[in-house]
Amino acid sequence: MDFSIKRQRKYHYIEAGEGPVLILLHGLFGALSNWKEVLEKLSTKYKVVIPLMPIYDLPLLLTNVSNLAKFIRRFIKYKGYTRYSLIGNSLGGHVALIYVTKYPEDVFRLVLTGSSGLYENTMGGTFPRREDYDFIKAKVEFTFYDPKSASKELVDEVYEIVNNRGKLLRILALAKSAIRHNMSKELANIQIPTCLIWGKQDNVTPKDVAGDFHKLMPHNELFWIDNCGHAAMMEQPEAFNNIISEWLDKQYKDEPKV
Repeated sequence: MDFSIKRQRKYHYIEAGEGPVLILLHGLFGALSNWKEVLEKLSTKYKVVIPLMPIYDLPLLLTNVSNLAKFIRRFIKYKGYTRYSLIGNSLGGHVALIYVTKYPEDVFRLVLTGSSGLYENTMGGTFPRREDYDFIKAKVEFTFYDPKSASKELVDEVYEIVNNRGKLLRILALAKSAIRHNMSKELANIQIPTCLIWGKQDNVTPKDVAGDFHKLMPHNELFWIDNCGHAAMMEQPEAFNNIISEWLDKQYKDEPKV
């Protein structure tokens, strides 16, 4: 199956498989590759779409979570998707939540894993020391339960980002925007059935955050993955895929195929 990145106008994305549309949204330091295992699994039954969000490309003053949600809306309109589910990790979950509050009629189901929107601890509570590789390495490892999940390639990528002034300013702008745009008062209005998948050892959006989402959202199911940090689809892909596949299959059981 072709998992190559498509480029149309200003949009870069992966689109693979046939069936109901699933749109996967990556996190703040994320990339399309974060969803590799999920893409391989779900694209056998669904049309899986992973857009690259313009985290580093928006004008600095417009770099916030609301504008990322607007970007996703424009992308969806451009592609002509009319009924779809949103699946978001970390910042991607926050973008999905904002999207759902604005366009609830278009979204069939919602999946959140390690989502921001209530509270997050992106860099472990400290400002990134840009030129200290070991410091950045430790903060990337903080994302996972098993530090070995923080590959050298991933650490190098984050190190490059925080040492690029333009990218770092946008990362900080988005982190501050996420804190300001707290969703606690809006969650009760989200009527879309939601799947919450959380690592038990998530340090970035800890267990209490998952518990609050579970309490505040009217129609949700919460699933835990043990020995797992903030990026369950990367650290425990088999467990993550088993949960999300079973849940989505139940949701789409009586839906007509597209």
